Amino acid sequence: MLSRIDELMYGVDFDPKRGEGKIIANIIVVQRDDADGVLEVFSRAVAAGLSPSPFVALIDGAELGFGDDEICICTTCSITLDGVLLKLGVPVNLRFGGVVEVVENQPTRFTDMLLYEGTTIDPLEVLISQDLTSVTRMMNTGSGAILANMREVPMIAKGIVEERIAELELAGFSGVLEIGEPNSEILSVETGRDHIGIAVLGGSNMVAAAIEEGYQLKTHSMSMLIDHREMSHIDKL
Repeated sequence: MLSRIDELMYGVDFDPKRGEGKIIANIIVVQRDDADGVLEVFSRAVAAGLSPSPFVALIDGAELGFGDDEICICTTCSITLDGVLLKLGVPVNLRFGGVVEVVENQPTRFTDMLLYEGTTIDPLEVLISQDLTSVTRMMNTGSGAILANMREVPMIAKGIVEERIAELELAGFSGVLEIGEPNSEILSVETGRDHIGIAVLGGSNMVAAAIEEGYQLKTHSMSMLIDHREMSHIDKL
């Protein structure tokens, strides 16, 4: 999994100031008849602030090797952030994907986690399959269990990291749950010496919400690079 992530990260050339360039996309495959309903759930998840980006693209399933009766929804993968930081010369250590407990709209702690180093499957996909999330409850009440991943960067790079994250937010890429302090815990998880932790919402939260509402989806996380200009705000679809 880490090898695949590295390959995609090196391909990211998105410039948040210009709003142009390639980002990493997840592919969610749905039946054509379910597409409108799934997009409605995705839109509510975006409105609740549970997605790293509101930008998506729709592609006929046949174009990507799926069935004629299927639609592919391309969503923004949170690992795009790591690719953007890499282009600035900031080394990123993606540690794990996990479930974050949220109480009254405040993330409190990671409750479950899977290391990227120890799996060939996207950790967030595994966690969804174990029914560990309650994304729809979070959307409705402000409390629940959502998906996020955590990475570490050298503490000396904190200033430039915060500056680039602010630029990404202006370009429509949000989803940073917390930026830690040097040598300090982040959401109850220790970070390495002389590093800071960054917790970011997983793009899979939208998928988890749709599955919780009964939709059947096939997910291909961190699947491809896509030009950001090919994507549209979900509310315009």
